[in-house]
Amino acid sequence: MAVRKFKPVTPGQRHKVIGVFKGTITATTPEKSLTVGKRSTGGRNAAGHLTNRYRGGGHKRKLRFIDFKRAKDGVVATVKSIQYDPNRSARIALLYYTDGEKAYMIAPNGLEVGQQVVSGPEAAPEVGNCLPLAKIPVGTLIHCIELRPGQGASMARSAGTFAQLTSREGDYAIIKLPSGETRKVLLACKATIGVVGNSDHALEQSGKAGRSRWLGRRPHNRGVVMNPVDHPMGGGEGRQSGGHPRSRTGLYAKGLKTRAPKKHSSKYIIERRKK
Repeated sequence: MAVRKFKPVTPGQRHKVIGVFKGTITATTPEKSLTVGKRSTGGRNAAGHLTNRYRGGGHKRKLRFIDFKRAKDGVVATVKSIQYDPNRSARIALLYYTDGEKAYMIAPNGLEVGQQVVSGPEAAPEVGNCLPLAKIPVGTLIHCIELRPGQGASMARSAGTFAQLTSREGDYAIIKLPSGETRKVLLACKATIGVVGNSDHALEQSGKAGRSRWLGRRPHNRGVVMNPVDHPMGGGEGRQSGGHPRSRTGLYAKGLKTRAPKKHSSKYIIERRKK
């Protein structure tokens, strides 16, 4: 995966850096049986009230059903194409199983069209294969990790991310996550071998405000420019620092621990994430 820079012939192209599709995307039309239309909420709830600000507009999207569970153990699948997904930063791969079923999966680096992938305890620890953590060699880079057995992948799913299986301890595997957090995960949980593809996504720059509007992101105004009635950091004669950084509801934004101190899953966290 590479990125493309532009000559600064217009202000919008001066800092524009976008990903290159040619050579990485092998199909432009999604599989119809695995897609459904996505309704835009504009940040409004079922009653029509605005509950999430600075959202609205944007290009129409279709949801792709991603198989995060990879529950078809022992059934070999062939990678038919690598496709773009507007709902996530990673690329997705269309799989054709030998029993006739089709599915999408998150495409790792190195996955190629025509390659065969398989899920289950008997699978080899190769890129694209999905195995229980008990069957993965220590030190392997993994992604799409389950937090509970059979729940489906919930960790390390963004472009370029990966975790590392560092050791095993009883019924648990010790995993170092992309955030820097080290935690225990049951050995029965599944993970996919490899690093999530499209790692150059972090290098992309929109270049202009219009690209944010295409993504459904409306202009976001700061709290310090508001009035005191609208935000705790608003008001003041002239430019003011706004005091201690806090949210619109008054919750401190920097340094305040928001995780519940008695959360039952805290016992599985060995080392907290790096800030």
